Amino acid sequence: MTALPVPAGFFVLLFLILRTRHGRRLAACERVLRTYSLEYRTRVDKKSEQWRLLGSVFTVKVSTRGQHGAPLMRAVNASTVRRWPKGAEERGAWVAGDFPFGGVLIVPGTGDMLFMQPSDWHKFADERERADALRIERAQQAGLTHLVEKEPNMTYAY
Repeated sequence: MTALPVPAGFFVLLFLILRTRHGRRLAACERVLRTYSLEYRTRVDKKSEQWRLLGSVFTVKVSTRGQHGAPLMRAVNASTVRRWPKGAEERGAWVAGDFPFGGVLIVPGTGDMLFMQPSDWHKFADERERADALRIERAQQAGLTHLVEKEPNMTYAY
């Protein structure tokens, strides 16, 4: 009887750790929204979706009018919802941030908010280094100068 609470306590602890990670994601979104203004983008294309421990990770392309080569972004829902926001591809979205560093995507109508960073973080290292001082300062203020959303190393679990 006394050993029964131990596994239950372990699962409660694991749940609390995962919930704390979601809180950190919301804090990251708040810093981005305080630093950058929102801009409406007409096209948001979901390219793929992966189920991960910390939430579903969507690979999205947010098109910028007049620019070619919009980067593929790794987007994670700021809440614990694992579904793709309805209407994001048809209605577009509000975006705040600087694509080589990351940002936030807000879907109108649903209010879903996704935290984004480049899907290939290392590919944009040169562009981040070449950015002018103002862009780097804003990215630092928003907390986007390093990879924020990382999947935990689960090699010890095998």
